[in-house]
Amino acid sequence: MYKRPMLHEVRNKQELGSDHIAVKFNDNKVENIVTHDTSEEPHCKRCDEPFTEDENIVCVKNDIYHPTCFVCTQCLQPLSNKEFYEFEGRRYCKYDFQVLFAPFCFKCGEFIMSKVVKAMNRSWHPECLVCDECGIQIVSKGFQRHKTRILCKDCWSVICQELVGYHICQTCNEPIELNKHIKFMGDFHHPHHFHCYDCDQELGMDAHERGGELYCLKCFSRSGVSICSACRRPIEGRIVWALGKVWHVEHFVCHHCEIPFMGSRFYEWQGHAYCLIHYQSRIGSVCHICAKPVTGILVKFTNKIYCPEHFLCSLCDRKLDEKSKLYEIDLKPVCKDCYDKLPIQWKKILAKIHRADRKKWSN
Repeated sequence: MYKRPMLHEVRNKQELGSDHIAVKFNDNKVENIVTHDTSEEPHCKRCDEPFTEDENIVCVKNDIYHPTCFVCTQCLQPLSNKEFYEFEGRRYCKYDFQVLFAPFCFKCGEFIMSKVVKAMNRSWHPECLVCDECGIQIVSKGFQRHKTRILCKDCWSVICQELVGYHICQTCNEPIELNKHIKFMGDFHHPHHFHCYDCDQELGMDAHERGGELYCLKCFSRSGVSICSACRRPIEGRIVWALGKVWHVEHFVCHHCEIPFMGSRFYEWQGHAYCLIHYQSRIGSVCHICAKPVTGILVKFTNKIYCPEHFLCSLCDRKLDEKSKLYEIDLKPVCKDCYDKLPIQWKKILAKIHRADRKKWSN
């Protein structure tokens, strides 16, 4: 009897399309098998002729062939002991299958013999379809086309914002007004597309994400997460405790100039934090000349504050001190020597002005 050879395992046949390729035998070849005597005479699938005694046969998917009959449909060369592909019931050698059916990858230019990805009317290897901006593979993530470029969602959002000043909602694909978005699972959305996981209220821009769910600010605050007093968003890193509140490090700033303190000293006045310069400007201890805070000894003249080194005669620039005899001209200090050099008529006018001022304030 003929001993029927074991069938070669093959992959399930698939239609050649955007994601498919023809059947390929797993062991990449077909073995020639020597048959034995049998009372039944099998016939070749192609020529329908019987096999001679001890003749080699080729067995594929319950069909048997003469080695010379098992050939490529295109070039008619024997396929025994060769890698071959099957498509629509026909078998092809590797070369003819590539030429006839296998698409070219647009990026690398090689034949695609496995899964084919169709994008922008072109064919790609899955690993060749990447974002032109950041280089990550985007087969499973989706992409956006910008002119001739392929962009992942993150890069598209950034470029879109740079171009027109807004993000694109990944729920409705409509533009989002500037600074009126929420970010969920790495994508930008209109807040009204979502509801709070706890209270089911429609969310606003103050929504927060935790554990893959979105919460309104009220429900999120009850979870024990610290909320920044400036931006009303959760604090996940370093926390600043000041003025009885908590802040992001970068959001704890001078109330006047809005420069972050970043761990440096601040001064409190009327419930607000100030840097040294603007704290001194609020309480009046800023030098009238250099506009810097006076932290040590100060000089006060005509309701103006001076650093000791900046308290000078306005005419000769001689340094003055608390023991110097001073005169005031146009609300500026003048030393005695400069005053004595003034014309007598000027002195009389100044004296008259001073007497009028004293009389005015005394009344």
